Amino acid sequence: MNIEEYISSGILEAYVMDQLSSAESKEVEKAITEYPELKVELELIELSMESLALATAAKPPPGIKENLMSQVETETKTNNMGGEQEVPVIPMGNQQSASVWRYAAAASVLIALGSAFMAFNYWNKWRSAEEQLSDLIAQNQQFADNYNQVNQQLDDIQSAVAIMNSSSYKRVVMNGTDNSPDAQATVYWNEASEDVYLSIQNLKALSQDQQYQLWAIIDGKPVDAGVFDPANDRFLVQMKNIGPNAAAFAVTIEPRGGSENPSLETMQVVGNV
Repeated sequence: MNIEEYISSGILEAYVMDQLSSAESKEVEKAITEYPELKVELELIELSMESLALATAAKPPPGIKENLMSQVETETKTNNMGGEQEVPVIPMGNQQSASVWRYAAAASVLIALGSAFMAFNYWNKWRSAEEQLSDLIAQNQQFADNYNQVNQQLDDIQSAVAIMNSSSYKRVVMNGTDNSPDAQATVYWNEASEDVYLSIQNLKALSQDQQYQLWAIIDGKPVDAGVFDPANDRFLVQMKNIGPNAAAFAVTIEPRGGSENPSLETMQVVGNV
């Protein structure tokens, strides 16, 4: 016999809880007699179930012991007054006692298993609800971010439209040079406030170590108006302030961060005020 397989089959637990047929019980008892390790395992199972039964047993009502003893004392006095009588004793066989105990143990096990199942079920539902709540919070945050982004874009459009339609701003269209005939950008310049805004219509992408630089031509000299990248999602890019008397604006390609003097051979667009 493979002792490990026999123990793991659960037949010993079924024997303790009186769930086997008479023939099966006899086979278990025979195996216990032949294999001492099975007897040890059976005793461990009985101790475990007894501990579980005691842990889940209901506590008797207070005073029941006193009432029972009082009743026994009364019966004893009555018997003594009427002469000695033989009190019949009804013996309980080992099998009957074991059966009662096994039923109690089985009930305790079922209660414990039911409680564990309910606890796991509620925990699983709680975890599922928590995950759904986390998903809803994440979705709401995404909606809020999208809403804020759309609002920001609307604000940018309104500001851009106000600037482009304002008579305070001069509109300077810069067309492409021989370096980039299809390039185009537009400057909106308020000579009084010195504010400069740039609208990018068509400028090619640059490498990571390059940037576009806007120049204003004042009294024949180039003045730095700031650097920018072509992939800008703003409708109008605010550049550096430029004072009065600007005659033209131009855009060149410079090293990232800009240059003190323009690289005229890289000029992309230019336009007169």
